[in-house]
Amino acid sequence: MNELYVLIPLVLLVIVGIRLAAGALDRKRLVEYVESRGGKMIDTSWEPFGPGWFGEKSDRIYSVRYRDRDGNEHRAHCKTSMWTGVYFTQDSVVKRAAGDEAEARRSVTRESLEEENRRLRAELEELKRQRSDSGSVEQR
Repeated sequence: MNELYVLIPLVLLVIVGIRLAAGALDRKRLVEYVESRGGKMIDTSWEPFGPGWFGEKSDRIYSVRYRDRDGNEHRAHCKTSMWTGVYFTQDSVVKRAAGDEAEARRSVTRESLEEENRRLRAELEELKRQRSDSGSVEQR
């Protein structure tokens, strides 16, 4: 009977130790995954009941925040385990990099729009000319 009082806490301690080790390895795997794509991990937290948890036996689910190579901040869920790799789901940008919006506004200038209008008008005229030429050939 005394062995049972020792065995139960020992088994619980081993289970907790294995889970903590798996969590540390998971976090390392997630950081390496994000950094291999030019990003930087901001935060990870275990979500045992995150998206896709029902019926999952081996993968663990994490909520992550990271910055991509362009500086955009993302929030996502991901599944990982030692054997299955890293799978991101519900990945969305929650904060754009400061330069992105200004750069997008600068790239669409009045001159570029006027140039595109000229190009499209010339293309339209060419298509009309081709259509009228093909119509003349068919009438003969």
